[in-house]
Amino acid sequence: MTLRKSAAPVDMLSGPILPHLLRFAIPLMLTGVLQLLYNAADLVVVGRYTGHEALAAVGATSSLTNLMLNFFIGISVGANVVISRAIGAADNRKTASATHTAMLLGGIIGVVVGFFGFLLSPTFLTWMGTPAEVMAGASLYLRIITLGFPAALVYNFGAAVLRAGGDTRRPLYFLTVSGLVNVGMNLFLVLVFHLGVAGVAIATITSQYLSALLVIMALRRLHTPSRLSLRRLKIRRDDFIDIVRIGLPAGLQSACFNISNVLIQSSINSFGAVAVAANTASGNIEGFIYTVMDAFAQSVLTFTGQNIGAKQYRRVPSILRVGLLLTLVSALGMGVLAVLFRRPLLHLYTPDELVVDYGAARMMIIALTYFLCGFMNNFSSNLRAMGHSLMPMLTCIGGVCGVRILIIYTWFKLVPSLTVLYLSWPISWIVTTLILLVYWIQKSKELPAEAE
Repeated sequence: MTLRKSAAPVDMLSGPILPHLLRFAIPLMLTGVLQLLYNAADLVVVGRYTGHEALAAVGATSSLTNLMLNFFIGISVGANVVISRAIGAADNRKTASATHTAMLLGGIIGVVVGFFGFLLSPTFLTWMGTPAEVMAGASLYLRIITLGFPAALVYNFGAAVLRAGGDTRRPLYFLTVSGLVNVGMNLFLVLVFHLGVAGVAIATITSQYLSALLVIMALRRLHTPSRLSLRRLKIRRDDFIDIVRIGLPAGLQSACFNISNVLIQSSINSFGAVAVAANTASGNIEGFIYTVMDAFAQSVLTFTGQNIGAKQYRRVPSILRVGLLLTLVSALGMGVLAVLFRRPLLHLYTPDELVVDYGAARMMIIALTYFLCGFMNNFSSNLRAMGHSLMPMLTCIGGVCGVRILIIYTWFKLVPSLTVLYLSWPISWIVTTLILLVYWIQKSKELPAEAE
């Protein structure tokens, strides 16, 4: 039976781009903000009720968790582009087959990565030079978190399918429900059962499995070609190649980002538990800025993908310009507010004044320059959806990872301070964004003037 092509919740192919992109991005943004609020609840509970060592234990695992997960979550970008292009081209068969390939791929990857992550977690933390006083807690937390990797991958691939069709609202609803469960379990397991970092980790993976279940149920109830049928789950060769061709460079780019962040985290670890705790708290606050920016970058990806599929090439540069404008206004405004209220915000995470001092110093550098990272992500998203995934990957690996690693092994060796480590982020964003701008100008000129 051929399912009719239903109207997308957000029209990406006609009308003014700004209001449509905002309508698409706002639920996406709220989803990310809610996720961060729930993560913040984890950190606040352990930081205020079990001490800065527990906060440091959770924080010491974050870059490593991101490294293990984000490479494969990056592949879901390929699923988003392939499915959004198929929807734009009204290719129902491709939409359906790519959906089932993506969902099965996400589940298989989650199981494999979770298995090896569980086995190797203590080894990875040792390689990172995790402070001895937080090693036991960090190892326990990370091992429990890896048990949630299958759910995390299924949810992210499922959310990518929904977003490709213009639906950013239901992932928001799912995260609201699972996040409330997360917060409630946090308080119960930490304050009542005194489980500390283990309680926070158990609450997190429980909420992940709930969100994965909800996204599967939503996909099974769709009345579009993206409807999920468990009997049709199969990795089809053509869809797998298309998804990996676009998603693998995005995943490699994300992995390289996180490798450089692991190196930076390892350097921060050398300053002790106070510095690690401060970095954890300030990074979580700055994450709200990133989440807003990333919502616009993901919107640019999906809008560009659908318009390329519909051969409406003239709209592609306009989509990027709108994304850059929204990124600049939102990220710079939030960055200024974060810096103005940095100490009260950090005090939410910990009463330790020394931790607050360290965190405030980081926010003065990162929060005010974060919009540069948003620019970089917008250019990468626009280029990937245009079909140019390899060059953004190579550029970002060289511009972000290369610059950060170079700074760690040169400037930081000469001046071993946290300020040098924090400056490596904005310097790498500037270099990468300039290179991507030059490449985008070249590739945008190659777009056909009109739809064929």
